[in-house]
Formats: sequence, structure tokens, C-alpha cells
Amino acid sequence: MEQALRGPTLQIISSFQDKLPPLHTLFTHLPLSRFRSSRKKRLILSAKFALESEMAGQEGKTVPSDVKSGNMIFVPILDDGIFRFDCSGDDRLAAYPSLSFFNSKDRDTPITRHSVPSYIPTFECALGQQIVKLELPSGTSFYGTGEVSGPLERTGKRVFTWNTDAWGYGPGTTSLYQSHPWVLAVTPNGEALGVLADTTLRCEIDLRKESIIQFTASAPYPVITFGPFASPNGVLKSLSRAIGTVFMPPKWSLGYQQCRWSYDSDTRVREVARTFRKKGIPCDVIWMDIDYMDGFRCFTFDQERFPDPQSLVKDLHDIGFNAVWMLDPGIKCEEGYFVYDSGSKIDVWIQTAEGRPFIGEVWPGPCVFPDFTQSKVRSWWASLVKAFSSNGVDGIWNDMNEPAVFKTVTKTMSERNIHRGDDELGGYQEHSYYHNVYGMLMARSTFEGMKLANENKRPFVLTRAGFIGSQKYAATWTGDNLSNWEHLHMSIPMVLQLGLSGQPLSGPDIGGFAGNATPKLFGRWMGIGAMFPFCRGHSETGTFDHEPWSFGEECEEVCRLALKRRYRLIPHLYTLFYAAHTTGTPVATPTFFADLKNPSLRTLENSFLLGSLLVYASTIADQGTNKLQHDLPKGIWLRFDFHDSHPDLPTLYLQGGSIIPLGPPHQHVGEANLSDDLTLVVALDEYGKAKGVLFEDDGDGYEFTKGGYLLTHYVAELHSSVVTIRVSETEGSWNRPKRRLHVQLLLGGGAMVDSWGMDGDIVQIMMPSEHNVSELVSTSEKQYRTRLESSKCIPDFEEVSGPKGAELSRIPIEMKTDDWIVKIVPWIGGRIISMEHLPSATQWLHSRIEINGYEEYSGTEYRSAGCSEEYKVIELVCLRIHPTFTLLHPMETFVSFTSIDGSKHEIRPEYGDQFYEGNLLPNGEWMLVDKCVGVGLVNRFNVKEVFKCYIHWGTGTVNLELWSEERPVSRQSPLRISHEYEVKATS
Repeated sequence: MEQALRGPTLQIISSFQDKLPPLHTLFTHLPLSRFRSSRKKRLILSAKFALESEMAGQEGKTVPSDVKSGNMIFVPILDDGIFRFDCSGDDRLAAYPSLSFFNSKDRDTPITRHSVPSYIPTFECALGQQIVKLELPSGTSFYGTGEVSGPLERTGKRVFTWNTDAWGYGPGTTSLYQSHPWVLAVTPNGEALGVLADTTLRCEIDLRKESIIQFTASAPYPVITFGPFASPNGVLKSLSRAIGTVFMPPKWSLGYQQCRWSYDSDTRVREVARTFRKKGIPCDVIWMDIDYMDGFRCFTFDQERFPDPQSLVKDLHDIGFNAVWMLDPGIKCEEGYFVYDSGSKIDVWIQTAEGRPFIGEVWPGPCVFPDFTQSKVRSWWASLVKAFSSNGVDGIWNDMNEPAVFKTVTKTMSERNIHRGDDELGGYQEHSYYHNVYGMLMARSTFEGMKLANENKRPFVLTRAGFIGSQKYAATWTGDNLSNWEHLHMSIPMVLQLGLSGQPLSGPDIGGFAGNATPKLFGRWMGIGAMFPFCRGHSETGTFDHEPWSFGEECEEVCRLALKRRYRLIPHLYTLFYAAHTTGTPVATPTFFADLKNPSLRTLENSFLLGSLLVYASTIADQGTNKLQHDLPKGIWLRFDFHDSHPDLPTLYLQGGSIIPLGPPHQHVGEANLSDDLTLVVALDEYGKAKGVLFEDDGDGYEFTKGGYLLTHYVAELHSSVVTIRVSETEGSWNRPKRRLHVQLLLGGGAMVDSWGMDGDIVQIMMPSEHNVSELVSTSEKQYRTRLESSKCIPDFEEVSGPKGAELSRIPIEMKTDDWIVKIVPWIGGRIISMEHLPSATQWLHSRIEINGYEEYSGTEYRSAGCSEEYKVIELVCLRIHPTFTLLHPMETFVSFTSIDGSKHEIRPEYGDQFYEGNLLPNGEWMLVDKCVGVGLVNRFNVKEVFKCYIHWGTGTVNLELWSEERPVSRQSPLRISHEYEVKATS
């Protein structure tokens, strides 16, 4: 196979050598979607790669005529400091409509202004690809890039915008569920600039070179810059002018939300809800995952397990809960199913390149997918949502909408599928054009359907997939994360990056979705998660229970304290969301926002700001917050708590010069009312002043857009040892409710003095003498230490029952050899959760935790713990071992082996995916070689157990898969593949 390919490849090199552009452009410019023949793809890519040795030393020669380059041309658009850049006037005319802008015409309408941008990008175009570079001052820090894993500071990273079902992602995963081709740059002096590559197509965001932003995508596409402005907040407000602000969430959605895949009956749902109330743990929402449906058919209910959804919702509402229900895009292909029949009647399905409805496997089996790029389809879906909402639905969860498709290497549908989109969206296009916006358009349709159902209620939609601009329609979460400390730590920068990319309403699955959290991990995660904008606990089916009371009394108490904190802070959070909705400011921001010129804060990942409130947390397993050194921004930062200090809860600080509002600790948001006592926490600045704001309305509906609200500005001033707190101004038509006002003036070290009055009246506090302040601070610090020392800490280790009653540890066991360090978790079957090559510190294995690359599949997909699994099914099954390996140098990596028939093979990424079987099977081993570092990873296996070998090249990854034969299996005749790895030096 390889020999037949190599001859004609070299001939192509020989005949086209003089016409190809320089090598450094070849790896990024080829528009593969333009070539229909897979053989053509292999030949052309092979030619590109083989040219490396032949074109060495060619730099400095004339650039071929088909390569364009230069400075981009610009026009001012929309508002001050916003510029549109294109490669040429023709490219400006040829660009597709904007799907990120709230109003696409804003991007295409120049405004009269004579200002000139501070930074002008350069471009290079060849072979259908457009590379845009923007160079900024040395020392510039990069942020944004949307929903990404890894560190907060993005300098040195590379991201690909391609919405992907990324179960079990890691810090190096380059594509997750959402796409934000956006970078926020902060220069050393604290100024900020935003850069948007306005394309829906797959885009590479390359930040690996210091102070250089590079975008690569199919041409043509415009680039929009915002700023530079004096601060990142200025950039984000400007961005919101273009893409829109977050929808105003109903107030109940800021409460804690409990979810699991799956609460499998209405009886279980009621039991969970009643237990929250019985135990006094605040909670506002119970979620229903796919198991409420009849055979996973959307808009249906299982008649045995959820026979009366209206009655269930009424019971939940009676005790203060709201109900959120899942809807996926995959519609079962089944005549007689009303959704399929109605959609087929008006022709709403995405089509194949041959013009037939595309059918792909998802939870119900064979499914068709609505084409949300058409207005008639969005209206059809909205009408279904409207009818569905009559069951008492309070919110809707759109999942699997990348769109995810099972049993495909790409995890999604073919890029050649056809969308018959509206002209204003881009018209008739292949799926590759609409893929990244499919989830956003589905969320938009769902949002509009909920508005139709009840115009007096604000829709609440949660979406997994999205695009920059999705915040107008839906909240989001960080996808299928893992129950480990690394993902707890990552959840902070992930939430912050989403906020810095225009999406302020986000959070992780608290406790981790996949795997079993330990009590300490769960408690620590709840402490941090209770401070995130979106606060939901969610866990995978087959794991232990992950409700707050499931991990012992100590963990339960930490969760109770954490959520009571959140509920006291809801007036502050709701006010921050009003600001986000009206101005575009984030809700949660990195700590460096409080001190833009301090470079040491720019990489800080264990703290964040909620307005003027600083949340400082520990994500280290054996260190509580009290044992960490807190890096505070410049200025006055005063610690305070609710007399609930605990090592597993974050430490809270209020910035000097600030006032934040607090409410009482209710069990659910609906329990609060405007007559409740209001608390103001005050921290004076060095001039003895402070200010803050409180937004209040009905908590739902749209009366606030017509003036039906109360926005109160409070100020505090110190004069002659007296601090006066008063209302400085108000907005809105609401009358001030009659309620008591409790003012707490922070002194430092958690100490405070307080006073009571009526809200709206002047309240005064006599400032203690310096001696008394010192005594109060000293006493408070002693009480703080006493509370920490007397806290009932969550145990570090524990023994739990295994699946068959065996007592197995939850703690990963580390096994070392000279070359490898492997961690396994005995309580999940001894599955490898990480593998690292010690000598080079090169992490090769990027395997899916809890599966470790072992998967058995048939008509229904079954997962096993590894090669020692005892099978419980008797049908045709294939054991597929599919580890994914991260490639540090993708274009310098190849797979080498000798087949059973003696032929030798070197398989490179440009050859595409390859199957080998029969005499072409590797003769018991194959090796993944990185030429740059001279290292090879050898995988040896029992060739008698392997029926096929499969090589799949991904984006910076490769799968080396071993497949067994497909046959019936049982306990007596299990499938088995024995294999091992070795790292060795190569020449």
C-alpha cells in the first residue's frame, strides 16, 4: 500500500516543485475540503511533506505569484476604537456574513471617522488559506480563546476552533465544545486590545510566539480589532457592542442546581429534592437528563418512570424547586414518532452531499438532525419547545449539539453534509461552514421557543456547544470534566476565559462529571464552585452518588456552608449580571483586573474577582486555603467571612473603596422577598470612602426593561471619626421597600463594627480609636484561627466498598519503572489514568480516563475496564483498544513497522487514516517515532489476538488502535488483547 503511494508522490514533487510556495506556508494553507478524492488528499499532502529536504536553503527567493501578502486594509465600524481589516477590497466583498455580530450589517457598514488603528495586522494568502498576524509590544499577555483547557495566560498555546465532543479532555486538548476565535491582549502598561477572526470555519489560533497573535483559516475572512483601551473591561464592553450581551438570567438560575445522568424516575427526583430541604442545604433546581424520555426520543416522557411530568413539576414548585429538562438535536429516525413525522413533512433535516437526510447514531439509535440554519426549521423547533414547556418546564438543556455523532472517528457528521441556510447566515453551505455555529443556532431556537411559551418569563437555556455570541441565548458549562484535582484547578481559568470571551454565565460540573470524587475533592470543589457565576453539580451514570450528603457528614457540612455563602451573595451576583447584561462586563474576572500593571498577577489561577470581591481558593489536595500565601493586588484588601471559616472554603476579601450587598441565607431564591433585612459590607479606601450598587426587580420577566426596577447607589464617607452611609442616587420606577439595613464596616483581619437603620435613611457608625481597632483585629484573628483549628475537616483517605463488596482504596496508586510513571485507581478496575515518559518529560498518552482506551462495541456500545474485563453480553462484539497519543512535533512524527509479509512501512500524517489486516498487519509491534527528539514509543502486542490495526491522525494527535475479531463473547470465551509499551531512543 505504501509502496504504491510513494512512487507517484515523488513524481508530483518533481513536476510541481517550482510552482509551490515556500515550505512554511504549505503546512497551513491547503484547503482539504476543496478536494473530493481522498487519494488526491494523500498525494498532495505527501508532496508537501517530502519537499522539506528538497527546499532547504531556498529562503530569500522570489515568492511565487499565487501567494499574496502585505498589510491589511481597514475601515472603522460600529463605534470608537473598532476596526474591520481585510486583505483587499475584493476580499471584503467576498467575505461571508457575520454570525458572531448581533447585527451582521454592523460589521459591513463603515462609519465616518478619521482615526487610525494603533496596530495593523499583516496577512499572507496561498492555496485558499489566509494567515493573519498581529505583533504587539514585548511582554504582552494573551487571554480569551473561549472555552479552552490549560492555563489562564494563553501565551505559548495553540487552539483550533472546531466544536468537539471532548469527553475526558485534558489540559492539552486543543478543541473543546465551543469556538471563540478571539484573543484578548493585555500590554505591559495595562492597556488591552481584542482581536476577532470573524469566521465560522475551522481556525487555528496560534499564540506560541511571544507577543504575536496568528490566525489561520480558509480565505477570505475579516479581522475585527477592539481598542486598545485603558483596561480589559473597556475591550469587553466594546466587544459586547458587536456580539451582544448575556441574556438577563432569571434570578432562580443563580441558585445551586443539582443534576445527574441520571435521576431515572420521578420518585428519585422527589426524593433528592426533599432531602435538600430536610438537610437545610440550599438548592433551586433539579435537572432531568435523557432518561426521562421515552427511548431517548426528544419531547417525550417515559410513561413508566415519568408518567405525569406536570404533577412532578408542581410538587417541585411547591417546595421551591425549578425543573430543567434536556433536549438533544438527534431526532430518532422512526415513522410514527411525531417529531420525526412533522419534521419530515416540511423537510427540516440536514442532508448528505447526495441530497438525502443525513442519518447518524446517537442515544436513540439512527437519528436525523434539524437544520437550524433555516428560519422555517428554527420556527418548527420553537413550536415544539413551546408545546413542551406546557408541562411546567422552567428551563431547557441543549446537549450533544456540536453536533455529536457516535461511531465515527470524527465524533460528528461529515463536513460534506449540506445545510440550506438563510441568505443572511451564508446560504447553501457544506457542514464545515456551519459546524461551529450549529449549537448556537439550536440554543437560539430553544430560547425563542421558551419566549413563545411564556412572554412574562425569562427563558433559561444551557448549551454545551456554542460560538462567540452564544451568550445572547444560553448559559454554558465546561463539559464532561473529570473527578480529579487537575480538573478542579482547571475549572477556574476555564470559567474566566469564557468570561473574557463574552460568555459570563458559566461554570463546571462541580465534583467532576466522569469518575468518583473523593469527599475532600468534592467538598473543596463545592467551596469554589459556589462562587462561580453558574453553580451546578453533575455526575455521570454508573458513578457513586454525588449529592452533597453522599460523602459523609464533614463534606456535607462544608457544602452547606459553601452554598449558604452563595445565597447570601446572590444580591451581589444578580447586580453583577445586570451590569453584564446592560454593559457587557464579565461577572468573574482574573485577579490581575484589580492591578493591571503587576505582571506577577497575570498568571494567578487560584483566585478571581466577583466585582470588588476577591475569592482566594486552594486547588491543592493537601493544603487548605489557610495554608497558602495569598498574592493580593495593590491597595487595601480586607478579609471577611460569615463566621464560617473552614480550610476547605475559599477566603474572601473586599477591595477598599467598595460596598457589596448581602441577603439572608435562604434555602431557595424564591424564599427571599424585598422586605428581608439588607446587609451592606463596607471597606473604606485610603481616603475614607467607599461606594457600591444594588439592582433589584421581580427576578423574572421583562418589566425591568420598562423601568420596573430599583438601582441604588450607596456611598460611605469618613469624617471626624464618623462613617456615614447613605443613598447617593437611584434609578428605576420601583419604590424602596420598607426594610432594615445592617451595615458592617470592615476594619481588617475579619474584624468589623456595625450599625442598624432603615434602608434609604442615613446610617452612621462611630469609628473606634486606633487602640480599640487593634484590639478588635487581634481578637478577630484569634477567633478566625480557632474556627479553622476546630473545623471538622474532611478526611484525606477512606476505604469504600468496591463493586463486588471488596474493600478498595479510592486513592490512585503510583507505579514507577526506569522509563515510565503510571497511576492506576484500584476502585475502578485498575484503569490507567495517566502515563508519563520520565526521561524527557514528554507526555505521550492522552488517554480517556476511566476507559484507558479500551472499548467494546456492537449494536449498543459497551465500555470495559480493560483487558481483564469479564463480559456479560453474548452477541457480536469487537474489542477495540484506542489510545490517543499527543504529538509534540506532528509533522516530524511517523509510525513505523514491518508487516507479517515482511514489507516495511512508514506511515506519516499526510497519508491519512489507514487500516491494516491480514498479512499487512504489523508483525507483533509498531513504533511511533518523533524525529525531533529521537524517541520512539514501541507498542508490542500478541498478533494472534489482533484482527485489524488502525492509524487515525488527529489535530496534533494520533490513535494507534488494535481491533480484535468480531464474534460472540461470554465468560467462557472472552475477547483478549495483550500489549505493552516501551520507549527507546532512535537514530
